[in-house]
Amino acid sequence: MEFLEREILDNTVRSYLVVAGTIALVFLFKRFITHQLIRLLCYVIQKFAPIKKEVFRDMILEPLSWALVITVSVITLDKLNYPDFWKLKIYGVSLQYVLNQLGTIAIILSVMRFLLKLMDFIAYVLLQRAGAHDKNDIQIVNFFRDFLKIVLGIIGLVWLLHSGFNRDVSKILTGLSIVGAALALAAKESLENLIASFIIFFDKPFYVGDVLKVNNVTGTVEKIGLRSTRIRTGEKTLVTIPNKQMVDSVVDNLSMRTQRRGTITLELNPKSPGYKIKQLTDFCKQHLYADKEEIENFNVFVSDFNKNAIQIQIEFFTVPFSMNELNTYKEKFIFELQEKMESLDLDMSNTSDIRIVQNEGPTPPKPNPII
Repeated sequence: MEFLEREILDNTVRSYLVVAGTIALVFLFKRFITHQLIRLLCYVIQKFAPIKKEVFRDMILEPLSWALVITVSVITLDKLNYPDFWKLKIYGVSLQYVLNQLGTIAIILSVMRFLLKLMDFIAYVLLQRAGAHDKNDIQIVNFFRDFLKIVLGIIGLVWLLHSGFNRDVSKILTGLSIVGAALALAAKESLENLIASFIIFFDKPFYVGDVLKVNNVTGTVEKIGLRSTRIRTGEKTLVTIPNKQMVDSVVDNLSMRTQRRGTITLELNPKSPGYKIKQLTDFCKQHLYADKEEIENFNVFVSDFNKNAIQIQIEFFTVPFSMNELNTYKEKFIFELQEKMESLDLDMSNTSDIRIVQNEGPTPPKPNPII
Protein backbone atom coordinates (compact mmCIF):
# COMPACT_ATOMS: atom_id res chain seq x y z
CA MET A 1 0.00 0.00 0.00
CA GLU A 2 2.91 2.33 0.66
CA PHE A 3 3.95 1.85 -2.96
CA LEU A 4 0.58 3.10 -4.17
CA GLU A 5 0.93 6.26 -2.11
CA ARG A 6 4.42 6.96 -3.38
CA GLU A 7 4.61 10.23 -5.34
CA ILE A 8 6.23 10.47 -8.74
CA LEU A 9 6.19 13.83 -10.55
CA ASP A 10 3.72 15.28 -8.00
CA ASN A 11 1.26 12.39 -8.47
CA THR A 12 0.81 9.16 -6.54
CA VAL A 13 1.25 5.78 -8.14
CA ARG A 14 -2.42 5.14 -7.37
CA SER A 15 -3.39 8.16 -9.54
CA TYR A 16 -1.29 6.91 -12.43
CA LEU A 17 -2.79 3.44 -12.18
CA VAL A 18 -6.34 4.80 -12.06
CA VAL A 19 -5.76 7.00 -15.11
CA ALA A 20 -3.98 4.26 -17.07
CA GLY A 21 -6.60 1.68 -16.08
CA THR A 22 -9.47 3.94 -17.15
CA ILE A 23 -7.92 4.65 -20.55
CA ALA A 24 -6.99 0.99 -21.06
CA LEU A 25 -10.51 -0.07 -20.10
CA VAL A 26 -12.00 2.26 -22.66
CA PHE A 27 -9.70 0.90 -25.40
CA LEU A 28 -10.26 -2.72 -24.39
CA PHE A 29 -14.03 -2.49 -24.38
CA LYS A 30 -14.21 -0.16 -27.39
CA ARG A 31 -14.54 -3.05 -29.85
CA PHE A 32 -16.91 -5.02 -27.61
CA ILE A 33 -19.16 -2.02 -26.95
CA THR A 34 -19.13 -1.13 -30.65
CA HIS A 35 -20.20 -4.65 -31.64
CA GLN A 36 -23.07 -4.69 -29.14
CA LEU A 37 -24.27 -1.23 -30.16
CA ILE A 38 -24.28 -2.30 -33.81
CA ARG A 39 -26.57 -5.21 -33.02
CA LEU A 40 -28.90 -3.15 -30.84
CA LEU A 41 -29.18 0.03 -32.91
CA CYS A 42 -29.32 -1.76 -36.27
CA TYR A 43 -32.25 -3.79 -34.98
CA VAL A 44 -34.08 -0.55 -34.09
CA ILE A 45 -33.14 1.42 -37.22
CA GLN A 46 -33.94 -1.39 -39.66
CA LYS A 47 -37.60 -1.00 -38.72
CA PHE A 48 -37.52 2.31 -40.60
CA ALA A 49 -35.10 1.52 -43.45
CA PRO A 50 -32.75 -1.32 -44.52
CA ILE A 51 -29.31 -0.42 -43.17
CA LYS A 52 -26.12 -2.42 -43.59
CA LYS A 53 -24.08 -3.00 -40.44
CA GLU A 54 -20.88 -1.93 -42.21
CA VAL A 55 -22.40 1.46 -43.09
CA PHE A 56 -23.65 1.98 -39.53
CA ARG A 57 -20.27 1.08 -38.10
CA ASP A 58 -18.26 3.33 -40.42
CA MET A 59 -20.58 6.34 -40.27
CA ILE A 60 -21.72 6.28 -36.62
CA LEU A 61 -19.98 3.93 -34.24
CA GLU A 62 -16.43 4.49 -35.44
CA PRO A 63 -16.44 8.31 -35.00
CA LEU A 64 -18.58 8.00 -31.83
CA SER A 65 -16.20 5.52 -30.21
CA TRP A 66 -13.17 7.67 -30.99
CA ALA A 67 -14.96 10.74 -29.64
CA LEU A 68 -15.65 8.85 -26.38
CA VAL A 69 -12.06 7.57 -26.16
CA ILE A 70 -10.58 11.04 -26.71
CA THR A 71 -13.02 12.71 -24.29
CA VAL A 72 -12.47 10.13 -21.53
CA SER A 73 -8.69 10.21 -22.04
CA VAL A 74 -8.48 14.01 -21.86
CA ILE A 75 -10.77 14.25 -18.82
CA THR A 76 -8.88 11.46 -17.05
CA LEU A 77 -5.45 12.93 -17.75
CA ASP A 78 -6.71 16.26 -16.45
CA LYS A 79 -7.07 14.64 -12.98
CA LEU A 80 -3.29 14.36 -12.70
CA ASN A 81 -1.27 17.17 -11.15
CA TYR A 82 1.01 19.07 -13.46
CA PRO A 83 4.67 18.78 -12.29
CA ASP A 84 6.16 22.02 -10.99
CA PHE A 85 9.43 21.73 -12.88
CA TRP A 86 7.50 21.40 -16.19
CA LYS A 87 5.97 24.85 -15.81
CA LEU A 88 7.65 26.32 -18.82
CA LYS A 89 6.55 29.39 -20.75
CA ILE A 90 6.88 29.96 -24.46
CA TYR A 91 6.22 33.54 -25.54
CA GLY A 92 4.43 34.12 -22.26
CA VAL A 93 2.20 31.04 -22.61
CA SER A 94 2.70 28.18 -20.16
CA LEU A 95 3.16 24.64 -21.36
CA GLN A 96 0.33 23.50 -19.09
CA TYR A 97 -2.07 25.91 -20.77
CA VAL A 98 -0.98 24.71 -24.22
CA LEU A 99 -1.56 21.05 -23.26
CA ASN A 100 -4.97 21.83 -21.76
CA GLN A 101 -6.07 23.69 -24.88
CA LEU A 102 -4.79 20.94 -27.15
CA GLY A 103 -6.92 18.45 -25.21
CA THR A 104 -9.95 20.71 -25.56
CA ILE A 105 -9.32 21.12 -29.29
CA ALA A 106 -9.05 17.33 -29.68
CA ILE A 107 -12.43 16.87 -27.95
CA ILE A 108 -14.11 19.55 -30.09
CA LEU A 109 -12.75 18.13 -33.36
CA SER A 110 -13.76 14.56 -32.48
CA VAL A 111 -17.28 15.64 -31.45
CA MET A 112 -17.73 17.75 -34.60
CA ARG A 113 -16.51 14.85 -36.75
CA PHE A 114 -19.11 12.62 -35.12
CA LEU A 115 -21.90 15.18 -35.68
CA LEU A 116 -20.99 15.62 -39.35
CA LYS A 117 -20.97 11.84 -39.82
CA LEU A 118 -24.31 11.71 -38.01
CA MET A 119 -25.77 14.13 -40.58
CA ASP A 120 -24.53 11.87 -43.38
CA PHE A 121 -26.01 8.81 -41.68
CA ILE A 122 -29.42 10.44 -41.14
CA ALA A 123 -29.46 11.49 -44.79
CA TYR A 124 -28.51 7.93 -45.80
CA VAL A 125 -31.38 6.46 -43.74
CA LEU A 126 -33.88 8.92 -45.22
CA LEU A 127 -32.67 8.21 -48.75
CA GLN A 128 -32.96 4.46 -48.18
CA ARG A 129 -36.48 4.93 -46.92
CA ALA A 130 -37.42 7.25 -49.79
CA GLY A 131 -36.21 4.80 -52.42
CA ALA A 132 -34.44 5.47 -55.69
CA HIS A 133 -37.53 6.75 -57.54
CA ASP A 134 -38.71 9.51 -55.17
CA LYS A 135 -36.83 12.40 -56.74
CA ASN A 136 -38.44 15.02 -54.53
CA ASP A 137 -37.31 13.40 -51.26
CA ILE A 138 -33.85 12.70 -52.64
CA GLN A 139 -33.09 16.29 -53.56
CA ILE A 140 -34.62 17.70 -50.35
CA VAL A 141 -32.58 15.31 -48.19
CA ASN A 142 -29.36 16.14 -50.06
CA PHE A 143 -30.07 19.86 -49.85
CA PHE A 144 -30.75 19.95 -46.11
CA ARG A 145 -27.83 17.60 -45.42
CA ASP A 146 -25.43 20.07 -47.06
CA PHE A 147 -27.15 23.03 -45.42
CA LEU A 148 -27.02 21.55 -41.89
CA LYS A 149 -23.40 20.53 -42.34
CA ILE A 150 -22.54 24.14 -43.16
CA VAL A 151 -24.41 25.31 -40.04
CA LEU A 152 -22.59 22.69 -37.93
CA GLY A 153 -19.29 23.81 -39.40
CA ILE A 154 -19.96 27.43 -38.36
CA ILE A 155 -21.02 26.32 -34.85
CA GLY A 156 -17.91 24.15 -34.56
CA LEU A 157 -15.68 27.03 -35.64
CA VAL A 158 -17.21 29.37 -33.03
CA TRP A 159 -16.91 26.63 -30.37
CA LEU A 160 -13.28 26.03 -31.33
CA LEU A 161 -12.45 29.74 -31.11
CA HIS A 162 -14.21 30.10 -27.75
CA SER A 163 -13.06 26.94 -25.95
CA GLY A 164 -10.01 25.86 -27.91
CA PHE A 165 -8.31 29.22 -28.36
CA ASN A 166 -10.00 31.05 -25.46
CA ARG A 167 -11.29 33.90 -27.58
CA ASP A 168 -14.15 36.22 -26.70
CA VAL A 169 -16.87 34.96 -29.02
CA SER A 170 -19.15 37.93 -28.35
CA LYS A 171 -16.65 40.30 -29.89
CA ILE A 172 -16.08 37.90 -32.75
CA LEU A 173 -19.82 37.60 -33.36
CA THR A 174 -20.17 41.36 -33.27
CA GLY A 175 -17.38 41.70 -35.78
CA LEU A 176 -18.85 38.94 -37.88
CA SER A 177 -22.25 40.64 -37.87
CA ILE A 178 -20.70 43.84 -39.23
CA VAL A 179 -18.65 41.93 -41.75
CA GLY A 180 -21.72 39.83 -42.53
CA ALA A 181 -23.78 42.93 -43.27
CA ALA A 182 -21.08 44.19 -45.61
CA LEU A 183 -20.77 40.80 -47.25
CA ALA A 184 -24.55 40.59 -47.57
CA LEU A 185 -24.53 43.79 -49.61
CA ALA A 186 -21.56 42.62 -51.65
CA ALA A 187 -22.94 39.12 -52.07
CA LYS A 188 -26.48 40.19 -52.88
CA GLU A 189 -26.59 37.94 -55.91
CA SER A 190 -25.41 34.91 -53.91
CA LEU A 191 -28.13 35.49 -51.31
CA GLU A 192 -30.70 35.74 -54.09
CA ASN A 193 -29.48 32.39 -55.42
CA LEU A 194 -29.76 30.88 -51.91
CA ILE A 195 -33.33 32.10 -51.53
CA ALA A 196 -34.11 30.86 -55.04
CA SER A 197 -32.83 27.40 -54.05
CA PHE A 198 -35.43 27.25 -51.27
CA ILE A 199 -38.11 28.29 -53.77
CA ILE A 200 -37.03 25.45 -56.09
CA PHE A 201 -37.21 22.86 -53.32
CA PHE A 202 -40.61 23.92 -52.05
CA ASP A 203 -42.23 24.85 -55.37
CA LYS A 204 -40.79 21.70 -57.04
CA PRO A 205 -40.75 22.80 -60.69
CA PHE A 206 -38.19 20.10 -61.49
CA TYR A 207 -36.17 17.33 -59.88
CA VAL A 208 -32.74 15.77 -60.26
CA GLY A 209 -32.79 13.63 -63.41
CA ASP A 210 -35.38 15.74 -65.25
CA VAL A 211 -34.66 17.01 -68.77
CA LEU A 212 -35.02 20.81 -68.92
CA LYS A 213 -34.82 23.56 -71.48
CA VAL A 214 -33.68 26.84 -69.91
CA ASN A 215 -32.31 29.85 -71.77
CA ASN A 216 -31.46 27.84 -74.90
CA VAL A 217 -29.80 25.16 -72.75
CA THR A 218 -31.28 21.65 -72.92
CA GLY A 219 -30.03 18.85 -70.73
CA THR A 220 -30.47 16.63 -67.69
CA VAL A 221 -30.39 18.05 -64.17
CA GLU A 222 -27.48 16.47 -62.28
CA LYS A 223 -27.48 18.49 -59.05
CA ILE A 224 -29.49 21.26 -57.40
CA GLY A 225 -27.16 23.10 -55.04
CA LEU A 226 -27.40 26.05 -52.70
CA ARG A 227 -26.19 28.48 -55.34
CA SER A 228 -26.69 26.91 -58.75
CA THR A 229 -28.19 24.05 -60.74
CA ARG A 230 -25.95 21.84 -62.88
CA ILE A 231 -27.28 20.55 -66.20
CA ARG A 232 -25.61 17.95 -68.42
CA THR A 233 -26.31 18.83 -72.05
CA GLY A 234 -26.69 16.50 -75.01
CA GLU A 235 -23.08 17.32 -75.99
CA LYS A 236 -22.05 15.98 -72.54
CA THR A 237 -20.93 19.41 -71.35
CA LEU A 238 -21.81 20.59 -67.85
CA VAL A 239 -23.68 23.90 -67.67
CA THR A 240 -24.00 25.71 -64.33
CA ILE A 241 -27.00 28.03 -64.10
CA PRO A 242 -27.56 30.27 -61.04
CA ASN A 243 -30.72 29.36 -59.16
CA LYS A 244 -32.02 32.92 -59.51
CA GLN A 245 -32.13 32.46 -63.28
CA MET A 246 -33.81 29.07 -62.82
CA VAL A 247 -36.59 30.80 -60.88
CA ASP A 248 -36.89 33.93 -63.04
CA SER A 249 -36.61 32.22 -66.43
CA VAL A 250 -39.16 30.15 -68.30
CA VAL A 251 -38.27 26.52 -67.55
CA ASP A 252 -39.57 23.91 -69.97
CA ASN A 253 -39.57 20.58 -68.11
CA LEU A 254 -39.48 18.04 -70.92
CA SER A 255 -39.66 15.13 -68.47
CA MET A 256 -43.11 16.26 -67.30
CA ARG A 257 -44.67 15.85 -70.74
CA THR A 258 -47.77 13.63 -70.79
CA GLN A 259 -47.22 12.57 -74.43
CA ARG A 260 -44.59 12.77 -77.11
CA ARG A 261 -45.50 13.73 -80.67
CA GLY A 262 -44.15 12.04 -83.76
CA THR A 263 -44.81 12.90 -87.40
CA ILE A 264 -44.08 11.24 -90.74
CA THR A 265 -44.77 12.91 -94.08
CA LEU A 266 -45.09 10.83 -97.26
CA GLU A 267 -44.98 12.45 -100.72
CA LEU A 268 -46.18 9.91 -103.28
CA ASN A 269 -46.21 9.98 -107.04
CA PRO A 270 -49.28 12.01 -108.14
CA LYS A 271 -50.13 9.29 -110.67
CA SER A 272 -50.59 6.69 -107.90
CA PRO A 273 -54.02 4.95 -107.98
CA GLY A 274 -56.47 6.26 -105.39
CA TYR A 275 -57.46 2.83 -104.06
CA LYS A 276 -53.80 2.05 -103.31
CA ILE A 277 -53.47 5.35 -101.43
CA LYS A 278 -56.54 4.33 -99.44
CA GLN A 279 -55.02 0.94 -98.67
CA LEU A 280 -51.84 2.64 -97.43
CA THR A 281 -53.68 5.04 -95.13
CA ASP A 282 -55.79 2.16 -93.78
CA PHE A 283 -52.61 0.20 -93.11
CA CYS A 284 -51.17 3.13 -91.14
CA LYS A 285 -54.34 3.47 -89.05
CA GLN A 286 -54.49 -0.25 -88.31
CA HIS A 287 -50.81 -0.35 -87.38
CA LEU A 288 -51.07 2.59 -84.96
CA TYR A 289 -54.29 1.25 -83.46
CA ALA A 290 -52.63 -2.13 -82.85
CA ASP A 291 -49.97 -0.32 -80.77
CA LYS A 292 -52.58 1.34 -78.54
CA GLU A 293 -50.54 0.52 -75.42
CA GLU A 294 -47.84 2.84 -76.74
CA ILE A 295 -49.83 5.12 -79.06
CA GLU A 296 -52.47 7.13 -77.20
CA ASN A 297 -53.75 9.11 -80.18
CA PHE A 298 -53.08 9.34 -83.91
CA ASN A 299 -54.26 10.96 -87.11
CA VAL A 300 -53.62 9.80 -90.70
CA PHE A 301 -54.93 11.81 -93.66
CA VAL A 302 -54.14 13.02 -97.18
CA SER A 303 -53.07 16.61 -96.61
CA ASP A 304 -52.39 17.76 -100.18
CA PHE A 305 -52.77 16.75 -103.81
CA ASN A 306 -51.07 18.67 -106.59
CA LYS A 307 -49.15 18.09 -109.78
CA ASN A 308 -45.97 17.30 -107.85
CA ALA A 309 -47.14 14.86 -105.18
CA ILE A 310 -49.89 13.30 -103.10
CA GLN A 311 -48.96 14.18 -99.54
CA ILE A 312 -49.95 11.91 -96.65
CA GLN A 313 -49.53 13.25 -93.12
CA ILE A 314 -49.07 10.75 -90.26
CA GLU A 315 -49.23 12.21 -86.75
CA PHE A 316 -49.18 10.14 -83.55
CA PHE A 317 -48.84 10.79 -79.82
CA THR A 318 -47.04 8.20 -77.74
CA VAL A 319 -46.84 7.61 -74.01
CA PRO A 320 -44.02 9.66 -72.39
CA PHE A 321 -41.24 8.10 -74.46
CA SER A 322 -37.66 9.23 -74.25
CA MET A 323 -36.21 10.63 -77.47
CA ASN A 324 -34.33 7.39 -78.13
CA GLU A 325 -37.51 5.35 -77.66
CA LEU A 326 -39.43 7.64 -80.02
CA ASN A 327 -36.72 7.40 -82.69
CA THR A 328 -36.65 3.61 -82.35
CA TYR A 329 -40.43 3.32 -82.76
CA LYS A 330 -40.44 5.77 -85.67
CA GLU A 331 -37.64 3.88 -87.44
CA LYS A 332 -39.52 0.58 -87.11
CA PHE A 333 -42.71 2.19 -88.43
CA ILE A 334 -40.91 3.68 -91.44
CA PHE A 335 -39.43 0.30 -92.41
CA GLU A 336 -42.90 -1.26 -92.27
CA LEU A 337 -44.29 1.59 -94.38
CA GLN A 338 -41.57 0.98 -96.94
CA GLU A 339 -42.44 -2.72 -97.15
CA LYS A 340 -46.14 -1.90 -97.57
CA MET A 341 -45.43 0.64 -100.31
CA GLU A 342 -43.31 -1.94 -102.14
CA SER A 343 -46.11 -4.49 -101.93
CA LEU A 344 -48.59 -1.91 -103.29
CA ASP A 345 -46.11 -0.78 -105.98
CA LEU A 346 -46.27 2.83 -104.77
CA ASP A 347 -43.44 5.23 -105.57
CA MET A 348 -42.32 8.41 -103.90
CA SER A 349 -42.77 11.57 -105.94
CA ASN A 350 -39.88 13.11 -107.78
CA THR A 351 -40.27 16.86 -107.47
CA SER A 352 -36.66 17.70 -108.22
CA ASP A 353 -36.13 20.16 -111.04
CA ILE A 354 -32.47 19.24 -111.39
CA ARG A 355 -31.60 17.66 -114.71
CA ILE A 356 -28.22 16.34 -115.78
CA VAL A 357 -27.53 17.42 -119.38
CA GLN A 358 -24.65 15.81 -121.22
CA ASN A 359 -22.35 18.39 -122.80
CA GLU A 360 -21.67 17.28 -126.40
CA GLY A 361 -19.71 20.35 -127.48
CA PRO A 362 -20.74 23.24 -129.73
CA THR A 363 -23.56 22.72 -132.20
CA PRO A 364 -22.22 22.56 -135.74
CA PRO A 365 -23.60 25.20 -138.14
CA LYS A 366 -26.36 24.23 -140.50
CA PRO A 367 -25.13 23.63 -144.03
CA ASN A 368 -26.27 26.09 -146.64
CA PRO A 369 -28.55 24.60 -149.26
CA ILE A 370 -27.00 24.12 -152.65
CA ILE A 371 -29.11 25.50 -155.39
